[in-house]
Amino acid sequence: MDQTQDFKSLQDQIQAALIATTRTTGQISSEDLGFQRSFNPEMGTALDEQSERLLSLASALLKSAVSISELRAPILQDADDVENNWRGVVDVIDSLLEKSDTCLDEYTGVIKRKEPATGEQSSQSSSKSKKHGPLGNAFRTQNLVKPQLAFENRPNNDDNTPWRPLLVSKPHATVSLEESLGTVANGSEQHQYKHPYETEILELKYSDAVYRKADPIPYLPVESTSAIFVDTAEGVLEMLNELKTATEIAVDLEHHDTRSYVGLVSLMQISTRNKDWIVDTLKPWRQDLQVLNEVFADPKILKVFHGAYMDIVWLQRDLGLYVVGLFDTHWASRTLGYAGGSLAFLLKKFIDFDADKKYQMADWRIRPLPEEMFFYARADTHFLLYIYDHMRNELIDKTNPEIPEENRIELVLQKSKETSLLRYERTIYNAESGRGPGGWYSLLVKTPALLSNEQFAVFRAVHEWRDQIARADDDSPSFVMPQHVLFSMAKLMPLDMVALLGIAHPVSHGVKSRAGELLALIKSAKARGKSGPSMIDVLRPDSVGGVAKANLPTVAASTAPKTLVAIFDGTELRSESSTFWGGAFGSSLWDSPTVTHSETLRLAVPLPVLSSEIFALSNGLADRPIAREASGEPEEPTTQSKKEDKAFVIKRGAKQKNDALSDEVKSEEEVSNDSAAREGRAKATEKAARKAEKRAKKAAKKAAAAAAIGGDTEDAGEVDSEEAFDYSKADSVLRGKRHDGEKGGRKKEKPFDPYRKSEDAPKGMRRLQTERAGKSHTFKG
Repeated sequence: MDQTQDFKSLQDQIQAALIATTRTTGQISSEDLGFQRSFNPEMGTALDEQSERLLSLASALLKSAVSISELRAPILQDADDVENNWRGVVDVIDSLLEKSDTCLDEYTGVIKRKEPATGEQSSQSSSKSKKHGPLGNAFRTQNLVKPQLAFENRPNNDDNTPWRPLLVSKPHATVSLEESLGTVANGSEQHQYKHPYETEILELKYSDAVYRKADPIPYLPVESTSAIFVDTAEGVLEMLNELKTATEIAVDLEHHDTRSYVGLVSLMQISTRNKDWIVDTLKPWRQDLQVLNEVFADPKILKVFHGAYMDIVWLQRDLGLYVVGLFDTHWASRTLGYAGGSLAFLLKKFIDFDADKKYQMADWRIRPLPEEMFFYARADTHFLLYIYDHMRNELIDKTNPEIPEENRIELVLQKSKETSLLRYERTIYNAESGRGPGGWYSLLVKTPALLSNEQFAVFRAVHEWRDQIARADDDSPSFVMPQHVLFSMAKLMPLDMVALLGIAHPVSHGVKSRAGELLALIKSAKARGKSGPSMIDVLRPDSVGGVAKANLPTVAASTAPKTLVAIFDGTELRSESSTFWGGAFGSSLWDSPTVTHSETLRLAVPLPVLSSEIFALSNGLADRPIAREASGEPEEPTTQSKKEDKAFVIKRGAKQKNDALSDEVKSEEEVSNDSAAREGRAKATEKAARKAEKRAKKAAKKAAAAAAIGGDTEDAGEVDSEEAFDYSKADSVLRGKRHDGEKGGRKKEKPFDPYRKSEDAPKGMRRLQTERAGKSHTFKG
């Protein structure tokens, strides 16, 4: 109980520390650290110190983690090492998680402790004795003479024609070899040869033993049996004769893909219930191994693989072998819902055997084969048939034949059939579009950074150059130039030899010997990139910009009514899913919209064709001169009745010397105040009456003057008619002159005062600084 409480308190402390650290990290990352560094050098020094401290702490944690495994801790000296060695960091974390799952399974009883079978204890001790530290340099990729140079059929990396199967004969055939080698189109619309054993695999019926539960057959102890190394044609035939008598065999491959463009099957392990064979597949006569199709294509013999996805393709490409009757324990583990799907997990679960998986990264071209690598290769198949017995029984126990979704044994067999139908297709690189196996398109889609036009041009040029060098030297592209070096070349665009060799680390012989050629390529690609396509235009050819450019000539030549605004679909601007985050979040901008948009819904409304009929309507546009010119018809007088002019008053300020600011404030108060508005209307009515009286008197005076001169009374009548008021000739209301008869008018001219205007000028600043009535606020510290 105390231990549980101690663990609980420790868990709470660790969780709280992790939450606080994650929150602090998020806050720091949201700041502009570049600006802070330039603004405060001390902060930059502090950040560097903390970065070094975190890197050293991470390195110490990795070293501590690998102490209980066989992995090698990556060295993290700077931030770039984290990116370059990220694969190694992930491997260490995966190893810890897998060990944690195993411990939890043992604690909860998922993995039951059983009595060791015959020889099992000795195999455990043997496996422990074979454990070593991290994979040494003696087992890593070596600078060996390439064995493919001695092959009878050397690989041709420049051949872009459809790959033809290597079969010269077809054992256990229901359809002849000539009839089965038709051509089909793949997903890239490229013609490829059909699978030679497609008909035989589809029509396969597994033996009754696969559907029948039986006690697992114990495996033989490793010490009392030996594996046979087969490196001669005679040894292959002897092995073949023994394999024909078996009902189940276990098969596995070791592959090398560093010093070969397409890769090499370097070793093949085959096991029966009684014997193990290790076959050397790097001999010049390697294609003579097609004789094994008498066993591999025999539907009566069950072939047990683990994770046969790539093994099926490699067997076809290098050896011309095809598998009919496959049982993949990987699909069995997934169907049964195991916590792990690796072969190491199955070995630990059923055998309690710790597989030394560090040799997966070894160079399997090494000859003679070291003892440690030989033992590792043998262990991959020696226990596999015993594991198959347990998994078959468990699948049968959990199978419900009446419900297809719960018919687990049939699901595994169907998935195994689909795996065995895989075909090898030649790697065809398209430098323009970047699509296809080995193209640059998939690399850029996975990259969150957006390259400029020049960087994008350099990236494409260097990627194509790397592929050409890899084909010529028969090396993998990643060996010629790793992916991180490729992106560094594109981002930094070195223009001298020192910078180029500084970026290309590690540098291969192919790059170092052609450094001048690569440097000239980068310079020319950078120059072309200024006027070249952008990265987003190439990755999204159906984007809005691309659609507008493609449709521009069509729109100009079309005779249909034009719209004034380009019409585009909103779906062009938004992707259905995040390229970088994928489905990591449950709800985001990339979720499917809940509102169904109609296909006729557009973001711009098309305007009708401009014509005379449009302007003939009473829509307020008929009075415009341009409409009359377009129609060409004479102007018609308006039929609207002339309305009588009503008197209106523009209120004059009460005080002549008020400044402009007070006038504006007063006018706003009058408009907003209802009482002031009513008072203004009353005064306006009185003033209108006075004006009417004045006009009447003035008209009478003019009439009298005209009569005195001898004018007609009719002329007086015309004078009496009131003319329309001309506002353009009216005096200013705000700054109008006062007359002698008006109230408040000046009786006498005052002398000229040059400073008067400055006294009457608005004093806005002083007014804004005055305090308004009310209470002040006092804030206490």
